[in-house]
Amino acid sequence: MNCTEERIHLLDRRRGTLTGELRARVDSHLAECEACRQEDDVDRELSLALLDRLPKRRAPEGLRRSIEKRLVGEAPRAFGRIRRTRRAPLFAAAVFAAAAAAAILSWKPSDSDPMLAEAVNDHLRVLYSDHPVEVESGGIHQVKPWFTGRLDFAPIVAFAGDDEFPLQGGAVAYFVDRKAATFIFKRRLHVITLLVFRSEGLPWPVLAKHVLGGARGTLESSRGFQVLMWKEADLGYALVSDVPPADLQALAVKIAGGT
Repeated sequence: MNCTEERIHLLDRRRGTLTGELRARVDSHLAECEACRQEDDVDRELSLALLDRLPKRRAPEGLRRSIEKRLVGEAPRAFGRIRRTRRAPLFAAAVFAAAAAAAILSWKPSDSDPMLAEAVNDHLRVLYSDHPVEVESGGIHQVKPWFTGRLDFAPIVAFAGDDEFPLQGGAVAYFVDRKAATFIFKRRLHVITLLVFRSEGLPWPVLAKHVLGGARGTLESSRGFQVLMWKEADLGYALVSDVPPADLQALAVKIAGGT
């Protein structure tokens, strides 16, 4: 197993999803390869830093009061002939705590978007990585075949890059809970990350108003980055960069026009 193949499995290893012979092979490689150990350490620290910097929001007071009103005065039901004792307030408090915790954990503010946060985090990993490109670009027809056997789908990207948006190369990444193909473009001194992934089962925005060739997408900003996302058939696409929105849309039209 070489370094390129091994690094594809680093995230799975940290998540504990590698088993059997593959886990043993990855562990053995890491024990012998200092470069891959450093890559694993850097990505782990980046993941922890991103998690630590994500906003931690409290549920609105209105939601808290609503839960409390529904539960206050609601005595636990007796079982058989067992009477309520002094344990009843403790039981009610436990019910309230469980219900409040469930509501708080499931609540998201209106501007909270897990796909938006994931796209920005993946772009930051590209920016901070010492080796963001696993396959150098000799054109899209050299980069795309490299993903064969490394993903559980075939990424469809016909745009090969041009003078305005040269293609630098590609790598394997993760988007939420699935593998993604990462294509890295440049716009002058700016890095643009294109993530391609399976689209099903993700919380896509309902309103997609930006016309991109034959598709429609959503354009949002987060932490100083622009994120443009759209779907084509069963694949999802996310473009992320700090370039002006017009530049990102121009690249998206080139990509979506050929998908």
